Amino acid sequence: MTVQAHLASLEKKHVALEEELQTTLASPSSDDRQIAELKRRKLRLKDEMQRLKASTRH
Repeated sequence: MTVQAHLASLEKKHVALEEELQTTLASPSSDDRQIAELKRRKLRLKDEMQRLKASTRH
Protein backbone atom coordinates (compact mmCIF):
# COMPACT_ATOMS: atom_id res chain seq x y z
CA MET A 1 0.00 0.00 0.00
CA THR A 2 1.36 3.38 -0.93
CA VAL A 3 1.69 6.15 1.63
CA GLN A 4 -1.06 8.12 -0.11
CA ALA A 5 -3.41 5.14 -0.07
CA HIS A 6 -2.63 4.53 3.60
CA LEU A 7 -3.35 8.20 4.36
CA ALA A 8 -6.65 8.00 2.51
CA SER A 9 -7.59 4.92 4.50
CA LEU A 10 -6.71 6.62 7.79
CA GLU A 11 -8.72 9.69 6.82
CA LYS A 12 -11.77 7.53 6.09
CA LYS A 13 -11.42 5.87 9.48
CA HIS A 14 -11.04 9.28 11.13
CA VAL A 15 -14.26 10.54 9.50
CA ALA A 16 -16.10 7.35 10.51
CA LEU A 17 -14.94 7.76 14.11
CA GLU A 18 -16.07 11.40 14.11
CA GLU A 19 -19.52 10.31 12.92
CA GLU A 20 -19.66 7.59 15.58
CA LEU A 21 -18.57 10.09 18.22
CA GLN A 22 -21.26 12.58 17.20
CA THR A 23 -23.90 9.85 17.28
CA THR A 24 -22.74 8.72 20.72
CA LEU A 25 -22.69 12.28 22.05
CA ALA A 26 -26.25 12.83 20.79
CA SER A 27 -27.47 9.73 22.58
CA PRO A 28 -29.05 10.40 25.96
CA SER A 29 -27.50 7.20 27.31
CA SER A 30 -23.98 7.97 26.12
CA ASP A 31 -21.18 6.37 28.11
CA ASP A 32 -18.31 8.66 29.12
CA ARG A 33 -15.79 5.82 28.79
CA GLN A 34 -16.97 5.07 25.26
CA ILE A 35 -16.73 8.76 24.33
CA ALA A 36 -13.20 8.97 25.76
CA GLU A 37 -12.16 5.85 23.85
CA LEU A 38 -13.53 7.22 20.57
CA LYS A 39 -11.65 10.48 21.14
CA ARG A 40 -8.42 8.58 21.89
CA ARG A 41 -8.78 6.50 18.74
CA LYS A 42 -9.42 9.64 16.68
CA LEU A 43 -6.36 11.30 18.15
CA ARG A 44 -4.17 8.26 17.42
CA LEU A 45 -5.35 8.29 13.80
CA LYS A 46 -4.73 12.01 13.51
CA ASP A 47 -1.22 11.62 14.96
CA GLU A 48 -0.44 8.81 12.54
CA MET A 49 -1.73 10.86 9.59
CA GLN A 50 0.44 13.81 10.61
CA ARG A 51 3.46 11.53 10.99
CA LEU A 52 2.93 10.05 7.53
CA LYS A 53 2.43 13.49 5.97
CA ALA A 54 5.63 14.72 7.60
CA SER A 55 7.59 11.70 6.37
CA THR A 56 6.47 12.30 2.77
CA ARG A 57 7.71 15.89 2.85
CA HIS A 58 11.33 14.80 3.45
